[in-house]
Amino acid sequence: MTKHTNPLARTEQGAVRGLHQDGTAVFLNIPYAAPPVGAGRFAPPQPHAPWDGVRDATEAGPTAPQAKRDAFGDLDMSPYFGPGWIPGEDYLTVNVWAPEGASGDLPVMVFVHGGGFVAGSTRSALYDGGAFARDGVVFVTLNYRLGVSGFLDLPGAPANRGLLDVVAALRWVRSNIAAFGGDPSNVTLLGQSAGATIVGGVLAHREAEGLFRHAIVQSGSGLGAFSPEQAARVTRAAAEALGVEPRADAFAAVPDERFVEIMPKLAGIDLRTETHSDPLIGLSPFSLVLDVQPADAVAAGAAEGVDLLVGTNSEEGNLYLAPMGNYSTSTDADVDAAAARSHRDPAGLLETLRRERPRASSGELRSAIMADALFGKGSRRMAEAHSSHHPRSDTYAYEFAWRSQALNGELGATHTMELPFVFDVTALPQLHGAKALLGPVEPPAELSRRVHATWIEFARTGSPGWDRYETTRRATMRIDSEWTLTEDPRSAERQFWS
Repeated sequence: MTKHTNPLARTEQGAVRGLHQDGTAVFLNIPYAAPPVGAGRFAPPQPHAPWDGVRDATEAGPTAPQAKRDAFGDLDMSPYFGPGWIPGEDYLTVNVWAPEGASGDLPVMVFVHGGGFVAGSTRSALYDGGAFARDGVVFVTLNYRLGVSGFLDLPGAPANRGLLDVVAALRWVRSNIAAFGGDPSNVTLLGQSAGATIVGGVLAHREAEGLFRHAIVQSGSGLGAFSPEQAARVTRAAAEALGVEPRADAFAAVPDERFVEIMPKLAGIDLRTETHSDPLIGLSPFSLVLDVQPADAVAAGAAEGVDLLVGTNSEEGNLYLAPMGNYSTSTDADVDAAAARSHRDPAGLLETLRRERPRASSGELRSAIMADALFGKGSRRMAEAHSSHHPRSDTYAYEFAWRSQALNGELGATHTMELPFVFDVTALPQLHGAKALLGPVEPPAELSRRVHATWIEFARTGSPGWDRYETTRRATMRIDSEWTLTEDPRSAERQFWS
């Protein structure tokens, strides 16, 4: 790589030429697997065919089929979701940011985006890896199959095809990342929301052993997978909406446009069974489909030797209430309904919450129930499982608590709020304003710098710089303008949910 010509790298499939951006070599839209077309949409990812000459890697590529999502109610979420579906068959691709002239021994971070298993892409503005490359990391983002192609459980098709895509991308990283200056023996897999739940699934996936050394689970859930029985309900509904048999060969004849069109018909399916609650409380009809939850697989020995950083935000549930005007208007009846949907002992849950939060409004209680049901209980379970059963690797926990003043101060430390700080992109104009993620008040620049540096330190060393999470202490770093190491925060709620 030189500063006089666009950077060139040679992968196993062929050479790619990227571009220069402020001292960083950027490579966009590099295939890690073959295009998922026709019946291939419901097959495991396959190797991409080699190409002759030099492939252009200077422009963003297509994205997975998905509906366009710009907002949650009044909140602009376009920096998170990106442009939606940019059609093109060759979308199983990675973007790579690397310091110019990188020598081949730099830590590597591979990011899995969120979006409820149905949306998002590498083109989202939040996922610019330039700050990581600036600070000595080779950073990779990836697209994976979404929705019907990625996660619908179909007879005749492997389950969790979107997760299999992530594993294929990790194999690509192992084989090729040295060409970009990265160390294939020091890879950190990180994800947020659905991406974090996928990271948990990869931790439990035997075929991923040895492909990464550290993992970061940001607002995901180690208990977020559907059972096969739950997934079958979604499959039946999708087949009925399409007018085809619920088999992979029948779905293979349906164009992607139809899969996107039927998404509204899959909303609101009751996935509660006699033995399982809905881990996504009705917010998405898609998730991983597993007989054993990822956290339970980790407790049984999966992910041995992988250091883990896991955490949530203080007010995760606000995202699902405040933008729609449902936070300040929540009633006791809304709280009761949220508890009934989320836990088999709603009365006990409400008693615990009201005892621990005696001054909480109905909106706060409703948000807290949603937060624990979606992210809190599953993140704690993953931390407990990993710390208890993996003496040769370390577990760390955090709680991100900085509050955005967006939506008249109601958004707070909600779901997704940590992402601009992790990527050190808090200066992005589209993140600022009364109806933007970071709100009208400028966040502390030092907070962004420190969060970003902490994630990099974990990727380099396997430690973020604070005490390990252990079941005898449960050390958790509360991240705000001031950082405070706490012990077993929300212990009463933890014990009740467990």
